[in-house]
Amino acid sequence: MNYRHSFHAGNFADLVKHALLLRLIAERQAAGPLTVFDTHAGAGLYDLTGDAARSKEAEAGVARLMAAGGGLPAPIQALADQVAALNPDGGVRFYPGSPLLTARALRPGDVYRGFELRDEVKALLDEALSDFPEATAEEGDGYDALPTAMNGARGSLVLIDPPFERGDDYHRAADAAIAARRADPGGVVAIWTPLKDMETFDGFLRRLAPAGSALVAEARLRPLTNPMKMNGCAMVMLNASPAIEAAAKDVCAWVAETLGDTGARAEVWRT
Repeated sequence: MNYRHSFHAGNFADLVKHALLLRLIAERQAAGPLTVFDTHAGAGLYDLTGDAARSKEAEAGVARLMAAGGGLPAPIQALADQVAALNPDGGVRFYPGSPLLTARALRPGDVYRGFELRDEVKALLDEALSDFPEATAEEGDGYDALPTAMNGARGSLVLIDPPFERGDDYHRAADAAIAARRADPGGVVAIWTPLKDMETFDGFLRRLAPAGSALVAEARLRPLTNPMKMNGCAMVMLNASPAIEAAAKDVCAWVAETLGDTGARAEVWRT
C-alpha cells in the first residue's frame, strides 16, 4: 500500500496521529526542554485542493471534524484549533502535517528535527518551517539518520510515520523504535501504522517487543477483513503515560464513533 502524505492529508488517520502528537508534545514539554525527531516528515503543510482533493479522504476526516461544532474531546479540540488557525477565512483548505504542528507548539529551548528523503518534498518542508528557526528539515533517510541524530538526547519525542511504500517499512519502523529507546531510555517513541489486517500488525508488534511494553491505540473504521484497504490506523507508543492512555481512548473513540462505518470500534491496550 502506498501511503503518500499529500494524498491522504487530513483523513481520519491524520486526526488520530496529530491529536495524539499534540498531546504528547504538551506532556513532554511539562518535563523540560523538548527535542522532537520526525523520521518521515513530509511537506509540513498541505493544500487540500491538491492531491487530497482526488482522494476525498479529507472530506471524510478533517472536514467533518471542523463541522462537528462543540463538545469535542480535549485532544481533538486542540487539533481543530490548529486547523482553524491555518484557515482564518473559514473552510478547510490548509491542513498542517506533523512538522508544522510541532513547530507551532515549540517553546524557547525546544527543537524539532525532521527528515525527508525526497528532495522536492524537502523543499516544501523548508518553506513550511521557514518562520520557525528552532525547527529544521534535513534531507535523508530518517531510519538511517535517527541513531546518530539522537546521540546524547534526553527526554526526546520520536515520531516514526513512514509512507508504507516499501515492503520492509514495518520492520524498519520497529527497528528504528528499538534503536530510539536504546538511545534515550527516558524518551517517548510514537509509531503510526495503518491497520489492514491483524496478521501484518501482529507481526509488527512482535518485532517491536524488545523495546518493552507498548501502548497501542487503534481506531478501526470497519472490520479488518480486506487487507487491500486501510481499515483503520494505530498509534503505538513506547514509554507512554497513563494520561496519554486516557487521551488515546478519547481520540480513538471519537474517530471510530463519528467517522466509522458499521462495525467501527476503538481499542486501546498495552502489550
